[in-house]
Amino acid sequence: METTPAGALRSFAAAAICLPAFLGLRIFAWSNIETPPGGLLRPLTAELTGYVYGWVLFVLVSLPIIAGWGRAALWPRFVVAWNWISVVQYLVQIALAVLLFLGPPSILAQGLTLAVIGYSLWLEWFMAKTVLGISGGRATGLVVLDLALGLFIAGFVQRLSIG
Repeated sequence: METTPAGALRSFAAAAICLPAFLGLRIFAWSNIETPPGGLLRPLTAELTGYVYGWVLFVLVSLPIIAGWGRAALWPRFVVAWNWISVVQYLVQIALAVLLFLGPPSILAQGLTLAVIGYSLWLEWFMAKTVLGISGGRATGLVVLDLALGLFIAGFVQRLSIG
């Protein structure tokens, strides 16, 4: 794993790798709703804008926090690991979406959904704890921050989609 700032920048190739999975997940989500009156161009543009913000915002906001913990030298390594675990998370989400599309019983669908969410949160927590050499509480704080920013971005995307 590259641990230099240049390596951190190169690791954003993971965003390009995850883009088809992201679009696939959006298509699965949109398959259950009516096409908006203005078509899908506006919602798609909003989703892609949110996608870019989702890859960049947490990384930028985490730097002063990690630096405040005296771990600034490890931040590029954290960025690389965070980017690449996103590939794993997207693969697991796509697998779940395909399974849910097949229509399993409701209780199984709910259980699988909770398992995927739990695995994704644990993976990010474990990565942060291990890569930065921080306590579980601090790693939890980073995961909660990432979730909060994700919710903010989701609200932003929803507002952009509607107009």
